[in-house]
Amino acid sequence: MYAIVDIETTGGHASANGITEIAIYIYDGREIMQQYETLINPGQPIPRYIQSLTGISDEMVADAPSFDEVAGDIYTLLHDKIFVAHNVNFDYSFIQYHLAKAGYQLRSKKLCTVRLGRKIIPGLPSYSLGNLCKSLQIAVTQRHRATGDAAATVKLFGMLLQQDVNKAIAHALNAHSKESFLPPNLPPEQVTGLPGNPGVYYFHDQKGKVVYVGKAKNIRKRVNSHFTGNSAGRRRQEFLRNIYSISHEVTGTELMAHILESVEIKRLWPIYNYSQKYIEFKYGFYSFQDQQGYLRLAIEKRRKYSTPLHSFPLLIQGHQMLRGLIREFDLCPRMCFLQKGEGPCSPIPDHTCRGACHKQESPETYNLRVKAAIIHMQQQQPTFAIMGTGRDAFEQSCILMEKGRFYGMGYIPRDTAITEGLQVKEWLTQYPENEYILNLIHSHAGNHDQELLKFS
Repeated sequence: MYAIVDIETTGGHASANGITEIAIYIYDGREIMQQYETLINPGQPIPRYIQSLTGISDEMVADAPSFDEVAGDIYTLLHDKIFVAHNVNFDYSFIQYHLAKAGYQLRSKKLCTVRLGRKIIPGLPSYSLGNLCKSLQIAVTQRHRATGDAAATVKLFGMLLQQDVNKAIAHALNAHSKESFLPPNLPPEQVTGLPGNPGVYYFHDQKGKVVYVGKAKNIRKRVNSHFTGNSAGRRRQEFLRNIYSISHEVTGTELMAHILESVEIKRLWPIYNYSQKYIEFKYGFYSFQDQQGYLRLAIEKRRKYSTPLHSFPLLIQGHQMLRGLIREFDLCPRMCFLQKGEGPCSPIPDHTCRGACHKQESPETYNLRVKAAIIHMQQQQPTFAIMGTGRDAFEQSCILMEKGRFYGMGYIPRDTAITEGLQVKEWLTQYPENEYILNLIHSHAGNHDQELLKFS
């Protein structure tokens, strides 16, 4: 037995909006067995654009029952039926949410006439209820009212039942089928065709634009997890409505998927990715020559398009490293901005300044030691490759760190002997680095020493 449902609401998501009208037709596949419809007082004003669309005004629902008053009747009609609606997840999310608030837990199998229409009657120009009914010559009265749209959905569903020669409805109701959870505009074969490998996946909108990028250890499993549940929030409902297609890129390892996801989020700036999009103000060493010709070392917040000599996540790490360079290469603390003010600098433990800060030492002499300190600092940064599984049995993956900087990653033929960092570069794609990627790589390297190839 099917419960064919349509509702009108005050907005697009259940958690902040109410139902203004509901119609339920109990249908056995041949005839309507029972019919229920009522206006509902949503307990909040109906926006004017929705009043214009539906014709339901605040005055019309002023004396209507609240949802709590009719929740028992609605639950009785729905709880043991197959829930059918046009774009079923919208109607179901509203009704399930408001029934739960009233103390009823609805758990129904669902059928979506948008999705079924695409499968059973392919090739139509549009699968919105109005256009679909127009294409199939189904008369619709009271468009955008619950009773009129539900009655049209009954006729549409009856036609789908008759023309379902490939058993699309039975497949959708199969316990192992997840079609009822999929976004209404996403072809199911795009999900079933996804690989079970690590990689990055992209959700595209109607125009093909990437609206979300994700990473996964198992792409198929992770994509399916986006569509389970019936969250009533605005963000999730809008997100699901805007997914029209999926693309993906397989990576050899989960670490590579994490790195590629971060690169792609910053490249594409997808509307539904909320983390990793913003500029990271980690710290870096910078050098410049002042007006007197002295080379100065400074610690600054890393700017978006700058390239520091060396970077680090915590300011205290930079200060520790800078003090070590000052002691080892006899640099001036004031010229390195560790001390403020005019005049000679104050001594630091185990170090005596040679006087560059008050011009007792020439720029040429002092700058030789600054350049030596910079070379030493850069040489201390490690160069290594993280080797891992490839995308198939004939290759191995490689992530290259060069003197503390992320160079890039790619795939190398499995039988290639590697003895130095330059040797792998021809196989790799260069990528920009960020603090998140560096932390990922260093954390992985610290825990997987057996995967590292270290180069001098």
